[in-house]
Amino acid sequence: MDRFLSIKNLEKRYYGHGFLSRKRSAVRAVDGVSLGIDGNTVFGLVGESGCGKTTLVRAVLYLDPPTSGEVWFDGTLLGGLRSRELRSYRKRMQIVFQDPNSALNPKMRIQDSLAEGLINRGWAHQKRIKRIEELLDLVGISPAHRSRYPHEFSGGQKQRIVIARALTMEPDFLALDEPVSNLDVSIQAQIINLLLDLKKELALTYLFISHDLNLVAYLSDRIGVMYNGRIMEISSTDEMINNPCHPYTLKLFSSVPGKQTIDKTDDGSSERAIEKWTTMPAAGCLYADQCIAEQQRCRQVAPELREIRKGHRVACFRA
Repeated sequence: MDRFLSIKNLEKRYYGHGFLSRKRSAVRAVDGVSLGIDGNTVFGLVGESGCGKTTLVRAVLYLDPPTSGEVWFDGTLLGGLRSRELRSYRKRMQIVFQDPNSALNPKMRIQDSLAEGLINRGWAHQKRIKRIEELLDLVGISPAHRSRYPHEFSGGQKQRIVIARALTMEPDFLALDEPVSNLDVSIQAQIINLLLDLKKELALTYLFISHDLNLVAYLSDRIGVMYNGRIMEISSTDEMINNPCHPYTLKLFSSVPGKQTIDKTDDGSSERAIEKWTTMPAAGCLYADQCIAEQQRCRQVAPELREIRKGHRVACFRA
């Protein structure tokens, strides 16, 4: 994949000890994910809470390094870099977390939070202050408020400050981990419009994570659908909206207000999939237990992402 950011067969496993057997067991939080993101575009990653979206982002940024697989950033293999070399690339890859309240130190003034990255980069005091004022103004916060503490700002203002802090490193790539899920709907629209303006002005590339399909569709150029650590479907936004193919994608669409997607069996009769929590199977499709189009081989072999139309890949035998 010749992309600005390429992820190849990435896995993240967490190891623990069984309570009874006392044997080491592994939980596959991210299981063989491959995708590519072009420069100056927005890739939306959508899926239910707990499907591995945040774990994937942390692994891509090497905040929590992947167990296996490759992450290529602007032609460089991040896993092959030494610690000092990786730090130089981290300046170009920043993250905006979901909760601005926990992202900001309540005991630090805003200017001090924003100054940390600039201090690490060796900026002089007066130059730091000028840059902080410019960034606060860029995200819609009055520079005169830079000496205030986080509790003196609203939730939307704090998220703007978190975005400004990420921009102090002058990144090329921003990972947005559900950046508006904790905000009121009216404030969400303001933050989304701010992100779009910043992308255009600073030529940024986004990986936007959310469980809100409408929001992802509005913001993204391409969309990936994730389920239990695996990518089920990837396509352009228009293709995903007009021609969703994976049964799980269809289920997500049917849960969106105003969408009336009905699953059907081969004989045309309507059926509703049974919702139940299941453990990850040793083999086969992860969605087989809930899929109404299930076949025998679905429980025996895990379907790979295959291209059914140009740029549209689906991990389903029936697609």
